[in-house]
Amino acid sequence: MLVITGSAGFIGSNLIEKLNQENYKDIVLVDDFSKKEKNKNWCKKIFSEKVDRKNFFLWLEENHKFVQFIFHIGARTDTTEFNKKIFDELNLNYSKKIWNLCVKYGLPLIYASSAATYGMGEFGYDDNHKICKNLKPLNPYGASKNDFDKWVLSQNKKPYFWVGLKFFNVYGPNEYHKGRMASVILHSYIVKVIYFFMKNRKNSGIYNLGTGNARTFYELAKSVFNALNKKENIKFIDTPLDIRDKYQYFTEAKMDKLISINYKEKFTSLEDGINDYVKNYLDLKI
Repeated sequence: MLVITGSAGFIGSNLIEKLNQENYKDIVLVDDFSKKEKNKNWCKKIFSEKVDRKNFFLWLEENHKFVQFIFHIGARTDTTEFNKKIFDELNLNYSKKIWNLCVKYGLPLIYASSAATYGMGEFGYDDNHKICKNLKPLNPYGASKNDFDKWVLSQNKKPYFWVGLKFFNVYGPNEYHKGRMASVILHSYIVKVIYFFMKNRKNSGIYNLGTGNARTFYELAKSVFNALNKKENIKFIDTPLDIRDKYQYFTEAKMDKLISINYKEKFTSLEDGINDYVKNYLDLKI
């Protein structure tokens, strides 16, 4: 039995699909299933049970003997939310409880961290554990993710295998529900890395997850026009005032650490990823 928190969300639902393709069917979905706009992310997937996130800890206490792996992907991801209490509850403390139960019951854990932990990049984008304590995230979301990373690294008792993945800019199917927080073009290749760690349970730690090549919004926009076979018509506007001083204007995942543990899959280029996404996943009426 595999458990996925945040299973109705973007990354979580793509992970279910990958696991189904690999013939894993005994999957427990954990999320807030009251949001109807997220139903299409999971309703056609194969799984054994749904558990509301508020009931998950009680469920795990009763069913831990059947669980083989926990993927903790669920989190509050709104970078424009500035109520720290929300992030303390849903990102930091919820994650601590999952970690402690994984320690208690000997369960392996993969959890979602974020590139938002790097802030403006004053200390670079190296997934070296030593720099976590120095990082300066720009918003409460990034701070909550970095606070959990720091807490994890300070623990004497750890799951026998654990990985924290710092997701950089991800995009692809099943993010329709995210509104303003959806990616700029509205890649499920990230789940290949999660699956890699599930099958190779060694080298615990925090890892960057991105292509390793920074790209501009201009290049992204050009790729969208190319995928649509339309003439470029690109205009520039100022960054919205409400996020201007909290926005990460540059990020670039340093990927040496993941490569060093024999991860050999190549990441899809921005151009190829956008072409696939636009043509095969978006409902385009333009």
